[in-house]
Amino acid sequence: MAQTTMTVRLSGALSDFVASSVGETGSYENVSEYIRDLIRRDKERVEQQSFERLKAELSHAFSAPENSYVSLTAAEVIKRNQDPQD
Repeated sequence: MAQTTMTVRLSGALSDFVASSVGETGSYENVSEYIRDLIRRDKERVEQQSFERLKAELSHAFSAPENSYVSLTAAEVIKRNQDPQD
């Protein structure tokens, strides 16, 4: 696993907030731990949003009337997905 070092500059209220979240009085041992946790939670949020969109699309598809479905072979699906969309 590759590591990347990044520099982040914070000032004012943001800097104070981060400082209060790390060390003896905060929930995190250091700023890096705090930032990693924020990134993990943001990643989970994005993945959850994607999952919710997929669930909504599937729910819509499954609620469609039976006569709106079109039978396709695997080859037809592959071809349809390879052709440029208009």
